[in-house]
Amino acid sequence: MTQTIAPRVRTLVLLILAVVGALLAGAAPASAHAALTGSDPAQGAVVDTAPSQVSLTFSEPIAVGDDSVRVLDPKGERVDKGDPANPSGTTYSVRLVSGLPDGTYTVAYQVVSADSHPVAGAFTFSIGAPSETTVSVSAQGSDDGLVGWLYGFGRYVSYAGFVVLAGGAAFVLACWAPGARVRAVQRLVVSGWLALTAATLGLLMLRGSYTTSGKVGDVFDLELLGDVLQTKTGAALVSRLLLLAAAALFIAVLFGAYARTADAVEPDRDAEDDGGGDDGGPDKRDLTFGLALGGTVVAAGLAASWAMSEHASQGLQAGVAMPVDVVHLLAVAAWLGGLTALLVALYRAPVETPVGRDAVRRFSRLAFGSVVTLAVTGVYQSWRQLGSWSAFTDTRYGQLLLVKIALVAVMVAVAFLSRRWTQRLADARVSEAAEEAERTEATERVEEAVRAEEAERAEEAERVKATVRAKEAVRAEATERAEEEKQPAGTAPAEASGTSEVPGASMAVEPPKASDASDAEKAEAGQDSVRAAQLARQRAAAEAARQKRLRDADPNRFGLRRSVLAEAGVAVVLLAVTTVLTQTEPGRTEQDARAATAASSSASATGQGSGAVSLTMPFDTGGKSGKGVVSIDLDPAQAGDNALHVYVEGPDGTPVDVPEVKIALTLAAQNIGPLPVAPDHVTTGHWSASRVQIPMAGDWKVEVTVRTSDIDQVTVSKNAQIG
Repeated sequence: MTQTIAPRVRTLVLLILAVVGALLAGAAPASAHAALTGSDPAQGAVVDTAPSQVSLTFSEPIAVGDDSVRVLDPKGERVDKGDPANPSGTTYSVRLVSGLPDGTYTVAYQVVSADSHPVAGAFTFSIGAPSETTVSVSAQGSDDGLVGWLYGFGRYVSYAGFVVLAGGAAFVLACWAPGARVRAVQRLVVSGWLALTAATLGLLMLRGSYTTSGKVGDVFDLELLGDVLQTKTGAALVSRLLLLAAAALFIAVLFGAYARTADAVEPDRDAEDDGGGDDGGPDKRDLTFGLALGGTVVAAGLAASWAMSEHASQGLQAGVAMPVDVVHLLAVAAWLGGLTALLVALYRAPVETPVGRDAVRRFSRLAFGSVVTLAVTGVYQSWRQLGSWSAFTDTRYGQLLLVKIALVAVMVAVAFLSRRWTQRLADARVSEAAEEAERTEATERVEEAVRAEEAERAEEAERVKATVRAKEAVRAEATERAEEEKQPAGTAPAEASGTSEVPGASMAVEPPKASDASDAEKAEAGQDSVRAAQLARQRAAAEAARQKRLRDADPNRFGLRRSVLAEAGVAVVLLAVTTVLTQTEPGRTEQDARAATAASSSASATGQGSGAVSLTMPFDTGGKSGKGVVSIDLDPAQAGDNALHVYVEGPDGTPVDVPEVKIALTLAAQNIGPLPVAPDHVTTGHWSASRVQIPMAGDWKVEVTVRTSDIDQVTVSKNAQIG
């Protein structure tokens, strides 16, 4: 039966891997976890005058670089200048060159969200009237090509390695201590460590290209690698590698010192005593406690390397979400990794170290606790990432989450069948034990009778041998007397003369020496011992094969194997769905982005622009380096709260700093003002102020005072229609 099981197992595993590969390959490119929720000018907007900057607002903080935001004219030429700035909150802006002609402009952005995923997109706005453009807004993102696929595959391998490493070790420590001596289980846990280590190194190398150009050649760019090491994700990956070094030491002790203290065969106990009792001396208990504590700390640290750099680290209640995510990952590893170790034990454990029913029962309880933990933490995470019931069906994240819930339900159902097979195996063992006791008793009675009969035969043989030896002694004595009577008188016996009178006696063959006989006996004894050892090994191998055939033929164990194999197959697909889920934009963010886009489209459709006002005024303080241009952006230029930005440039158009910039707003028609505004310095040539209160609509005078030295300053002004 084992010859038919193995090919089926290999076929099923290959089929599962093929399904997983199709799932990963067929999945759409992973959505980012930060979404563009607004822009100024808005997407598709038509503004009357050229803006001095373009502002983008995202759902969460992002990381920007030199070329993160690009603005292209209808011919595809860049019209932005300077690096993107972050004037407030999650709004990021880039300056534009002055004097832009009418036409359609394209804004392309490629940034990295706070939860480590790349965000790429583009939109257009028009000045004066829409025009034809040579720029395509459907450019490929950095996560869509080969590098993106490799990065996604590396994430899957890292998750799988962590599950096998942590779950396999937990299965040995908590459920089946003799498994530490089983070669197949050792290879499984070590393979998990190798997979996680290799995947982490690969992700570290791919990260730079994944978040920027997406080119394979940039994977080995050391400058990009240095930039990655200074990011939150890079720090998490390096921390993971350091923790894996500690995990290597843990594995060495687990399969070294701990394995030597574990019994080769762990006797099954009754359910009342299961998990209790003294499993060893104080040294073994201390070693087990130390390994359990150290392993938990290392596993929690590895899980935290994901929690602190991905979904849980951003959004609502991040301080609660990160530890919840760590517990969630540990529960996944205990369940799925332990299940994998149990499957290997059922199929590959040697006859002398079988996995007992008590080990299966312990794992069943561990899996039940893990499922309860997953349910509690999963409900919290679902609420946090979705925010509404409609997100289950209206967003891709919600749809994938429904698939994951369905797979978990299937696994729980199959696990219930495994519990039933375990109970049947236990009941069968009880009946088998009774039958074995009866067979043993009968065998002992038969063996005792055989031994008694053999003893009687041995005694009878000894009596016969004694009789024969007595008869031979009598005949020898009679023969000797007869020879003595035949000899002539005065002749010494041949034995006494020292020479033989028999003709040809000198040619007689001497008897063999005692040393030669001893050597021959030793050689024969050595050959007998070798043959006996070979025969013993053959008998042991034959007995092991017989026991394995009997074990495989057990319908209860066979059913348990098949149900656990089915669980493992579903677990592989579940892990793939989970990997895709972690790379998908959360439902709450997707719905917020849709709402923002709809509002922007509605504003564009009604002909309303963004409402922002941009003013540009040249100045000359009369002193050295006293000439330049000051620009004012007021958004949304309505009554109430407004955001104000001030930009100062030199004659050559480069941003410059000045000692002081002051703003005053006056509405002369209503005798309001001047209202002073003191903007804060943001970066070179850039000042900003938030929550600037404008009490009412009207034609407001905006005065800007620029001081370039202790004595050189000038005030310039322009009017702006507010509201």
